[in-house]
Amino acid sequence: MGIDIRRHQSGTFMCTDRINKRGNPNARRVFYFVVTNMLKQQRWGPNHIVDYYYKLKEPPYSKKHNVATIACINKLIKCLYAMVIKGSIYDYHLASVSQQ
Repeated sequence: MGIDIRRHQSGTFMCTDRINKRGNPNARRVFYFVVTNMLKQQRWGPNHIVDYYYKLKEPPYSKKHNVATIACINKLIKCLYAMVIKGSIYDYHLASVSQQ
């Protein structure tokens, strides 16, 4: 898709994951707008992506906005992939149970 994580590891050394711009920039832009709109429209319905965003923003190790948004994009892609493979529709209660 549009998000690509760069991972470098050698033996016991493992570098921190970083965003790579190898993916499709249009898909990356669309997913960014989807997650930011989920955050803006959260009052209209519960959403586990928004819950995950606020979990990442909690102290003492709160993430910056862009880092938390990219993490939410990764979670959204995984959620969409699972829904397509299983042929199911989104259910907040089912998604919140599977996160615990």
